[in-house]
Amino acid sequence: MSGVSTGSTGGGGSTGGRRDWPLWEVFVRSRRGLSHVHVGSLHAPDAEMALRNGRDLYTRRQEGVSLWVVPASAITASSPDEKDSFFDPAADKIYRHPTFYEVPEGVEHL
Repeated sequence: MSGVSTGSTGGGGSTGGRRDWPLWEVFVRSRRGLSHVHVGSLHAPDAEMALRNGRDLYTRRQEGVSLWVVPASAITASSPDEKDSFFDPAADKIYRHPTFYEVPEGVEHL
């Protein structure tokens, strides 16, 4: 699966059991934010433990108000290598980008 971060991990001790735990992607919504932002990854045996570990690992300074954990296996991502062909259809729709309109005088914020 391409495009999935495998940053921080929560396991890897000598027991080998943690290496078998699934990978979870962690998203946090900050106090000032409106959307959740991907902050990293961790290994956990289940969703509840992933939430607890994500809270402890990624919101130590109490900056989060909401936390999402998603199994990495449930994420389907586009490939960065195919970005030109994947996003190319949007380039031919110039009407979506109002760059050719004239802004009237006196309009400051458009």
